[in-house]
Amino acid sequence: MNMINIKINNKEVKVPEGTTILNAAKEIGITIPNLCYHPDQEVKANCRVCVVEVEGFRTLQASCATAVKEGMIIRTNTKKVRQARKVVIELLLANHDLNCIACKRNTKCSLQAIAANIGVRESPFTNVLIRQEIDTSSPSIERNQNKCIKCGRCIQMCSQVQGLAILDYIGRADSVNVKPAFGMYLNNAACVSCGQCSAVCPVAAITEKEDIEKVWEAINNPAKTVVVQTAPAVRVSLGEEFGLEPGSIVTGKLVASLRELGFDKVFDTDFTADLTIIEEGHELLKRIKEGGVLPMLTSCSPGWINFIEQYYPELLPHLSSCKSPQQMFGALAKSYYSEKSGIRPEDIFSVSIMPCTAKKFEAKRPEMRADGINYDVDVVLTTRELGKMLRQAGVDFNLLEDSDYDAPFGISTGAAAIFGATGGVMEAALRTVYEVVTGKALQNLDFKGVRGLEGIKEAEVDLDGTIVKVAVAHSLSKARKVMELIKSGKADYTFIEIMCCPGGCIGGGGQPIGGTDELRTKRMNAIYEADLGLPLRKSHENPAVKELYKDFLIEPLGEKSHHLLHTTYTDRKK
Repeated sequence: MNMINIKINNKEVKVPEGTTILNAAKEIGITIPNLCYHPDQEVKANCRVCVVEVEGFRTLQASCATAVKEGMIIRTNTKKVRQARKVVIELLLANHDLNCIACKRNTKCSLQAIAANIGVRESPFTNVLIRQEIDTSSPSIERNQNKCIKCGRCIQMCSQVQGLAILDYIGRADSVNVKPAFGMYLNNAACVSCGQCSAVCPVAAITEKEDIEKVWEAINNPAKTVVVQTAPAVRVSLGEEFGLEPGSIVTGKLVASLRELGFDKVFDTDFTADLTIIEEGHELLKRIKEGGVLPMLTSCSPGWINFIEQYYPELLPHLSSCKSPQQMFGALAKSYYSEKSGIRPEDIFSVSIMPCTAKKFEAKRPEMRADGINYDVDVVLTTRELGKMLRQAGVDFNLLEDSDYDAPFGISTGAAAIFGATGGVMEAALRTVYEVVTGKALQNLDFKGVRGLEGIKEAEVDLDGTIVKVAVAHSLSKARKVMELIKSGKADYTFIEIMCCPGGCIGGGGQPIGGTDELRTKRMNAIYEADLGLPLRKSHENPAVKELYKDFLIEPLGEKSHHLLHTTYTDRKK
């Protein structure tokens, strides 16, 4: 690797050839402000906040788009640079909704933070914002054009990572906006509610639709028993909301914090993740034995379900009929738990804490009502929303003592924990399917071939002489490639796991702001660490799940299981 010698603010630094000034400055602890730059996206260089002076150049250079050269002398904090950045921010604020106190991203907004850091206290320019309607048509996502700074991050995420291109620039010059085609509402634009646009937005132009007040209302209602479930990925990401290192495992504090908020029972979605593996594993074996539709596709990711319903409805027969763990839990909370506790289903208020915005859409599907009347899950909160709720209540998360989940939905396995990472559902399923088919104990539980952030991953498993080929894909652009393979008859797989979001649930659209591949890798590593630390690592060994079948469900794929734990899908092509 060819190394380049440069000077930044009179400090000598040696960096690899091709490094940008922005990243070279990071090497020596100098932060250059930026808005449109994202480490996992193509360089856009359209905000001009990151400009610097480079000796020999007549004009200021965008540090995110300028590669270093041998002997380059760079200054990041001259009067000229500071004044240029200040004017850029002032111009952005002149066409921006300045009601920061009421903003959903208040204190977590990049524009607000940069304005404060570079000393913008008031703008000399008249505010020329022409207010536009806030798009609240989606059950998951809210789009506020009045906050948009037109950085283009959401456009790249939607088009390049998810392959949907729902958002783009519309109009010209000072009238340009970021919107769906023809200015459509999100619910009419084949949006899948994944929320990846909200995860990369540096301001509050795209956010999850908040449901915090609904939960406070239920908690303060003495007639309601409020139960909450927490997804596997939340335990390795919630700590980031309170300054902890990405990937910190905060399971005990998570449970304690929910009790502090006033939830009556705190349960673990991992329990129904184990249950999903039992049902899904038996469904796969049934399809193999009886000549059912193969390859079978997993059905845990609601953004992915929205995608196949809208873009590839002809392939719906390939989907597993299993509900997601969230919805399995909701159905059991208002049936099995209702019976055991003696609480009427209508008096149980079921909340889930998810890394995902599409879960909000999933919970409001008309078919997700086991009794035909009440929704199985009443409210879904994202990881971000839980962080806000804890701050509202004044809970000092980092000082909490660890606490344990409540029975009967508090016992889970390492197989359930890894649901939070791409490849985790597949790995958990293989652990169970192997032992159910062969009757032998699996010696090596780690199927590392399906792990990681690479593209489409493949693996083969020997089930006592029967070779089963599996595949794993994450992000919808990769899902599309797999769907095209199936359509063309070239997908020689038996089982395929697809997760909508980059990295799986650990990279969900409702996770703490600032997600990058580096950060997702830390969360993923923590998920596998949690798996290794648990005494049980196979779903079919969960004693609470065994008891559930013995006392209530009777058998996998049985009549009661079919009614409560399985569903159907709909052609929603637009």
